[in-house]
Amino acid sequence: MEVAHATVLLNEAVEALVTDPDGFYVDGTFGRGGHSAAILARLSAHGALLAIDKDPQACAAGRQRFGNDSRFEMVQASFADLAALVAGRGRSGQVSGLLLDLGVSSPQLDEAERGFSFLRDGPLDMRMNPEQGTSAAQWLSGASQEDIARVLKDFGEERFARRMAAAIVRARAETPITRTRQLAEIVAAAHPAWEKGRHPATQAFQAIRIYINRELDDLQQVLAGVLDLLAVGARLVVISFHSLEDRIVKRFIRDQERGPKIPRGLPVREVDMKRRLKSVGRAVRAAEAEVAGNVRARSAIMRVAEKVA
Repeated sequence: MEVAHATVLLNEAVEALVTDPDGFYVDGTFGRGGHSAAILARLSAHGALLAIDKDPQACAAGRQRFGNDSRFEMVQASFADLAALVAGRGRSGQVSGLLLDLGVSSPQLDEAERGFSFLRDGPLDMRMNPEQGTSAAQWLSGASQEDIARVLKDFGEERFARRMAAAIVRARAETPITRTRQLAEIVAAAHPAWEKGRHPATQAFQAIRIYINRELDDLQQVLAGVLDLLAVGARLVVISFHSLEDRIVKRFIRDQERGPKIPRGLPVREVDMKRRLKSVGRAVRAAEAEVAGNVRARSAIMRVAEKVA
């Protein structure tokens, strides 16, 4: 059964993104199409939208919902492949705006069979594209204790990573870890300091999901090539849901605003600084009313930048 998805920062993101109704836009994380629908509503008959998602269910939903709109194209892929996708359509340097709504969608979290949630028992999968790559269960069955601890620490910022990794290795020696609730119970038992209102498996599940789906690698890859795709005046809009993602985005925008590092004392004219982006406004968070209606909006933070050269 398809689960309803509440699009986070819908109006704020699309308002910042769409500056030219005749432009060519990319929704790099289609999800269930909330942002795409709002983008299409702002485009003229001459505008176009390329939507991308790893998830085959999301792509099927996109084709069913917007398949009759000639301005819309749905592609199953990672946004890390955006440079090739845009170049293949002869659009390099012509993208009017790119939206990245990072993280997972409500259907992915709420459908137990996808294996993303510790709150619902299901197969321990966690792949955004279940047709490719290694599932979480497969990875945990063979990863070393050191590698598990590193993933939990680096991608979940989990301070009890070593204890949890040791508990996972002990548990799998007795029986394979193949279910989400099974993993959640192992991790919870190894967590010595439960926080009120926060499940002890939260950061561990986040870490494994990020690792399995190469989420941070994909983000860094798309940012590395985005300036060659965007037209001058185009907008980059990124919505992050945890500090690891937001830190990458914030540093990228900051570095492009500052331009290349120049040795101290070397006379350089402002025109020669080669700054390629400028921030547009401050970082945006969901309003209290949105958070009240959608708790997942609580951690969202949106950053907007415009290509200037």
